[in-house]
Amino acid sequence: MNSRRLPVLLPIAAAAMFAGCGRQAPAPAAGGAAPFKMTMQLDWVAEPEHGAFYTAEALGFFRDEGLDVTLVQGGPNTYVLNKVATNQVQVGQSDSTTVLVAIHNGAPLLNVGAIFQHDPSVFMMQAANPVNAWADLQGRTVMARPEWAFLPYLRKKYHIEFNVLAQNFNFARLAVDPNFIQQGYYTADPYYVVRQGVKLKFLTCWDAGFDSYATIVTNRTFARDHGPELKAFLRALHRGWQTYLEKDPGPAHAIMLKINPKVTADYLDWSRGQIISAQLARNAEADYLSITPERYSRQISQLEELGVLPPDSLKVNDVMDASFLPRP
Repeated sequence: MNSRRLPVLLPIAAAAMFAGCGRQAPAPAAGGAAPFKMTMQLDWVAEPEHGAFYTAEALGFFRDEGLDVTLVQGGPNTYVLNKVATNQVQVGQSDSTTVLVAIHNGAPLLNVGAIFQHDPSVFMMQAANPVNAWADLQGRTVMARPEWAFLPYLRKKYHIEFNVLAQNFNFARLAVDPNFIQQGYYTADPYYVVRQGVKLKFLTCWDAGFDSYATIVTNRTFARDHGPELKAFLRALHRGWQTYLEKDPGPAHAIMLKINPKVTADYLDWSRGQIISAQLARNAEADYLSITPERYSRQISQLEELGVLPPDSLKVNDVMDASFLPRP
């Protein structure tokens, strides 16, 4: 779970009860003449982490796959998982930790791909800060979301204790206090500090072994009934990442600048650079969108050890299906 997107869920039992209700994506017309309509709910307003989606929209990759995809911007209290669980939207963006908990609570959800191979949550601090490793947090104070599952993970793994100030999403203190440590989202939050001339360094949660996905999730019924369309959607998205990160981000950025007045061209270029430098979308071990049973098995075990999930409450097949992903 990351610092900007507070996961707000309606009661999962209610979401499960109404699963299958809401707008059903219509079946394609005979002969494939009409594109298949589906809606994707993003977790936040349009930014480079959505570059694959907006590239696919701008360059017609969804249309090439016979799809008519509506991209819906997110923000605070977007209720992504509830919308997916009740088929108000057919696909959504979340983080795998939140999705695992929702599935345990009865939501009919399924992880089918990853936008990012790593949740980009980090601890940010000035370069002069004496903290250089996780063990150095012993006895210190950090600003973070108190409910973040990564915090008890750190205490347990490194046998350390630290104090937590509730996250306020204001980075003014970080810019002036060389001893301050604050949770942030690697592709966004540092921008507002480094553009003031402050040098930052980071401790990344994925390097500590707490390695959740920024995930693509769908409704189990939709996956069962519309497998070919889901595969087509992910093919277009894979092509979108390739184009956005390896070739030309311009078409996607043009849309983002139009629909999100809070971003600038400089910010978009900087954020895209963060995605590339940290190899968040693709790395030597994983292609764009890749998810693996091994990663989910490890994450389930970690959440069980932390008491977030009861022992033996979830199996890998309960939570993910990689069969919809494009094959090399």
